[in-house]
Amino acid sequence: MPPAPIYLDHNATAPILPEVADAVREAALRYPGNPASQHELGRQARRALEAARTRIGEILGARTAGMDADQVIFTSGGTESNNLALHGLLQPRALPGGKSEPSLIPTVSQRDPRAEPGAAMFRLLISAIEHPSITRTAEHAASRGVQLDTIPVDSHGVVRLDELTRLLADPACLASVMLASNETGVIQPVAEAAAICHRHGALVHTDATQAVGKIPVNFQQLGVDALTAAAHKFHGPLGIGVLVLRHGVKFEPALHGGFQQAALRPGTESVALAAGMQTALELWQREADERRERMASLRDRLERTILAEYLAAVVIGVDAPRLPHTSNIAFVGLDRQALVMALDLAGVACSTGSACASGSSEPSPTLLAMGLPEEVISSSIRFSLGAMTTVAEIDEAAGRILAVCNRLRREK
Repeated sequence: MPPAPIYLDHNATAPILPEVADAVREAALRYPGNPASQHELGRQARRALEAARTRIGEILGARTAGMDADQVIFTSGGTESNNLALHGLLQPRALPGGKSEPSLIPTVSQRDPRAEPGAAMFRLLISAIEHPSITRTAEHAASRGVQLDTIPVDSHGVVRLDELTRLLADPACLASVMLASNETGVIQPVAEAAAICHRHGALVHTDATQAVGKIPVNFQQLGVDALTAAAHKFHGPLGIGVLVLRHGVKFEPALHGGFQQAALRPGTESVALAAGMQTALELWQREADERRERMASLRDRLERTILAEYLAAVVIGVDAPRLPHTSNIAFVGLDRQALVMALDLAGVACSTGSACASGSSEPSPTLLAMGLPEEVISSSIRFSLGAMTTVAEIDEAAGRILAVCNRLRREK
């Protein structure tokens, strides 16, 4: 009999909660109409959709009423939201001494920053620890002529605000800094970064995918211009996320052909998935303090047990503020890929980092950016807990992990 699986990969996907699945099913059956249709069934679907949009915005700290309301745009998930943000916000900004008009990302032949003195050139800043959906989108923009610069992090994995300030000595259109690392769980000083960027005329986007549903996230208090979240990271349904946009921010759509969502992201919205995302957020809000304290306690319990028995282990980012549910541990002396496969056979589901880069034999860009030793980078494993993780699971997982580590060391 194979061992009962223990799921410690919630940063990849947090399994949907029964209450959320019930909400999705109920909405799918109750609202059969297209929310863009003018008949009564369509209007019913539209009301339900907009109620979910408003409630999600409220929980995320967006302004949801009045003439200056922020926009909550439904997407298919975090990757799409991040792509939309970079594409839609990467436009030159007006600076003292010159004017600039919104424009799409240029091709290499179109880009000429000297053509409009005083205007911010097409320049994008991203942190060195961003998710692949940011880094690869940014690299694509760079291949079309956008200047791309990277904001370094310190040895704890925290974005260096002094380097951000230095980089902004030259004009930039947009900076993207994640709210918390999907690999290490280290929380970033996004509010401070946003203030610095705004002083220099740049917009700010934050990928809050791993933070929403784990720690309090308030769009207005962060002071950013755009924020990404995805439902399946906090026990919501797969296939839906949001991009929250600050009121008045100029935004260029990436898709065309429909009027939905003010034509910023056209296409028929899913009422059922929106209802599921709303329910997942409401469940988190109701249990936020208890979940946060319990997951942090379980994370610390796992780390203490492993550190006590595997003396060469290193907890990455331990001296910085971290998400309560994420632990990145280097089992120095072992190979991370071999360890993950052996743990899978032992019934412990974990990962070597981002699910979007899983299977890659390349070292983690995040850990490289932190300047960690090669033996730490090559042996690091990410464990991530969820709302339903138990003490018994953590204790059993720790035992299995240590048994696998001891076996691998003997076999070397």
